[in-house]
Amino acid sequence: MSLPSVLTLIADRKAGPLKPEAIDVARSLVKGKAPIVLSEGEAVDIPCPTPGPGAASAATIRATLAPYQVDTLLLKTRGRRKAVLVADMDSTVVTGETLDEMAAALGVGEQVATITRASMNGEIDFETSIEQRVALLAGKSASVLEDVWQNVTLTNGAKELVQTMRKHNARTALVSGGFTWFTQRVAELCGFDENHGNILEIVDGKMTGKLGGPVLGPDAKLTHLEALTTERGVQLRAALTTGDGANDIPMLASAGLGLAFHAKPNVKKVIGTQINFSGLRAHLFAQGYRAADFVTD
Repeated sequence: MSLPSVLTLIADRKAGPLKPEAIDVARSLVKGKAPIVLSEGEAVDIPCPTPGPGAASAATIRATLAPYQVDTLLLKTRGRRKAVLVADMDSTVVTGETLDEMAAALGVGEQVATITRASMNGEIDFETSIEQRVALLAGKSASVLEDVWQNVTLTNGAKELVQTMRKHNARTALVSGGFTWFTQRVAELCGFDENHGNILEIVDGKMTGKLGGPVLGPDAKLTHLEALTTERGVQLRAALTTGDGANDIPMLASAGLGLAFHAKPNVKKVIGTQINFSGLRAHLFAQGYRAADFVTD
């Protein structure tokens, strides 16, 4: 009979293999059983009892293992595999910020980046920030979209995450505060079932500085999550969400497993389940998938 909890350790493969010493430290912290290898030298599950009074907290475990550059997730064994995936795009599924890259190419990079940072850190609300940033693009050629797209890079593990979950009948959605011009292409590249974003208004080949529809911000991300779980016939606890910015907090906090992925400091203060070192493969290990089960192409 399996234990009620599991501590998953995931190493950043680029920084080196998962050290046996790190596993020993983790087992000691949670009074865990022998590790179950999910990926040799990369990820293990450590079955453990439910933490009781005086036990090491998830935050303590994370801090203790951080010097090894190891991500730690202390989760319940039951219901680990999720039926819905909702992912942010910029700095999550793709490595950069597409709007910032557009602005840089158009000569307004620093102005836009300053607003982006303030928004992602929760200093100004998302709706205000997107309107201010888009306004700076007024009159600029829309050809910059294609230029930026040529340099978009998927985060390590993006395709594996989406396609593995789809193989196991999960519904997958890319939901972004970025533009649909990019979400459509990224979703197709990764294999997401659907995508949602903000519509950039373009007239006669130039950006107007306005959006072509309502702002897709933090509340809308949560609404999409709720709609997807309803359509799939499951509760929110059966969903996995991932993102890095303040506009992701509502959906991260509401899902059964919300992972703050290389997130901004204000997000980490709120969301305790974090991926700080490894890539998107960690989201599959968190669900108990073995690397041998991943769909790769």
